[in-house]
Amino acid sequence: MVSFIYGNSGSVHLLRMKYLHFLLINLLFLTCRQPNPVVNPQTNVKKMESLPSTIGNIRLPEGFTRPLYPAGSFASWLRTLALKPDKTVYLYNGQKKKNQSAQYAVLEMSRSNTDLQQCADVLMRLRAEYLFSQQLYNDIRFTDFEGRHYDWKQSSSREEFERYLANVFGWCGSASLEKQLTPVPDFSSVEPGDVLIRGGFPGHAVMVADIAVNKKGEKIFNLVQGYQPAQDIHILVNPLKQEASPWYFMPESDTIYTPEWVFYKQQLRRW
Repeated sequence: MVSFIYGNSGSVHLLRMKYLHFLLINLLFLTCRQPNPVVNPQTNVKKMESLPSTIGNIRLPEGFTRPLYPAGSFASWLRTLALKPDKTVYLYNGQKKKNQSAQYAVLEMSRSNTDLQQCADVLMRLRAEYLFSQQLYNDIRFTDFEGRHYDWKQSSSREEFERYLANVFGWCGSASLEKQLTPVPDFSSVEPGDVLIRGGFPGHAVMVADIAVNKKGEKIFNLVQGYQPAQDIHILVNPLKQEASPWYFMPESDTIYTPEWVFYKQQLRRW
């Protein structure tokens, strides 16, 4: 993603390197601010009286239950992520995001104080935070568009980990993450942790945070995103089925409409 970093001379150098690295790619792709969105993000979304405390406590439509996942799995970990009691989304600089109708709830997780942790960066943070929490340090690896690896060393230092992620966010984005992930050919097999991604410079990406099924085998899912400028990580509303929000039903067509972007089934990827 295009990341504007403030606060020290090293930040300026990082921005310049990243910009030059992806300059040619930038000419080929859409920006994260998708022009002429199909869905109006200002739709009046039904408000909840109170917000759940975690992703795993988000209410389910009648007849649906959450499948069980092994303790320590990525799917299980995602369900434990805490949600703020206030659903207001703030930008990296402390200002409120202009569009406050896209989110169902906000995650209790760092948004950073620079314009660096944007859409694909958020998904890399979630994956890295999970592996870090499980002490699976050797599995924390991301690649840039040229295929260079950014590996985390075996260390439990939180300060060093944050610096590592800042470097990853500076060099990696939706274009590189799309290349790194594995395509999922059958959308009906979608699982928590899977990613819908439109690789570009910057493109956009969201993550499946949880799923549920009913007795007929019908599956629903919800989505988590970051956006541009860098902002709080949040659970998206369903702009087409407000009564089911934040749950999305399996799309009948190839198109998945979210409040601020449109994805397609073939854009599903897996770690």
